[in-house]
Amino acid sequence: MKSIIILGDGMADEPIASLGGRTPLQYAHTPYMDLLAGKGVTGRLDTIPPGFHPGSEVANLAILGYDLSQVYEGRGVLEAASMGVDLHPGELALRCNLISIEGDIINNHSSGHIPTAEAAELINYLNETLGTEQVRFHTGVSYRHLLVVCGGDKRVDCTPPHDVPLRPYRPLLVRPQTPEASATASLLNDLILRSQELLRQHPLNLRRIAQGQSPANSIWPWSPGYRPAMPTLNEMYGLRKTAVISAVDLIRGIGVYAGMEVIPVEGATGLHDTNYEGKTNAALEALRTNDFVYLHIEASDEAGHEGNVALKVKTIEDLDHRVVRPLYEALQSRDEPVAIAILPDHPTPCAIRTHTNTPIPFLIYKPGQKPDPVTRYDELSVEKGNFALLKANQFMMELLS
Repeated sequence: MKSIIILGDGMADEPIASLGGRTPLQYAHTPYMDLLAGKGVTGRLDTIPPGFHPGSEVANLAILGYDLSQVYEGRGVLEAASMGVDLHPGELALRCNLISIEGDIINNHSSGHIPTAEAAELINYLNETLGTEQVRFHTGVSYRHLLVVCGGDKRVDCTPPHDVPLRPYRPLLVRPQTPEASATASLLNDLILRSQELLRQHPLNLRRIAQGQSPANSIWPWSPGYRPAMPTLNEMYGLRKTAVISAVDLIRGIGVYAGMEVIPVEGATGLHDTNYEGKTNAALEALRTNDFVYLHIEASDEAGHEGNVALKVKTIEDLDHRVVRPLYEALQSRDEPVAIAILPDHPTPCAIRTHTNTPIPFLIYKPGQKPDPVTRYDELSVEKGNFALLKANQFMMELLS
């Protein structure tokens, strides 16, 4: 039996007063996720192992069954793989956000979701002015970019900018964990401060301010690491052909190291305006030739980071109506059965606008299986499902069994 995971990034949340004490997932109209919950089995999954930060890189690796203690090297290295940047021994890769600072405050982590074409102009400018034989900038997507430091020491504390909206940035600058890492921390902080001087008066930012948009007036490097040694999904589970579909470099980078085919989709943005239909059609086509497909939708996570409750509800309903419904209906006419799993990677509660490590709800539907008593898919309902709490690779083993 083939399998597909539909991953609604950050979809889980906490009860919200304006929704009558319900979560966005409970409040949203999701007839097809509820249908699959009623036909399948449900439960909760712990996606953040002890000692790890609740980042998307950690959670998505955990969902796929990787042992984080063996393979985790941060987010930057995964995004480097997606961007085709081949890291050499001794090269430190970091995710490099373009963020918006107002005064001393981190106004937002995404520079108002700056378009990639504008971001590329700024990253190229920074590479020309700050780049050296030791330091290189690489353009990614929207506000998400890559910084490579030759000879850098990964033993530094870097704060993810989406965890600290509306907080002063200076107390959050990079800190060394060991004396040997002090030079790397100093270099990164110098790059941050120099980028602010350079970007403040850049014509593109002046134009964005004049148009009422957030300026991209600082870099923010975080999640440092070296090239990881990851087994492929074939080596872990015997899956011969696998594919990943995502608008996010991080997820595509996981796919590269996991031995998955990375399938691009025109118009996939990582936001609420993403090309849902294009991603769904790509997944259906991929299931013709692949044993396993990982379909990642970022929109709910970004809505959570913005604290936008109404938008988060809409992204969940869009996932149900524009992805789950057409995918489920199309698969009914195929000869070979396909198992469907739906879950987020972590909660991104609108109230705090960042990730938490709370276990997430999941459903697994397999044609012909005996369902559990759950008939709605949400954070509370699945507690009555077959699986109280899965950990490590238990979710993947259940999906693929």
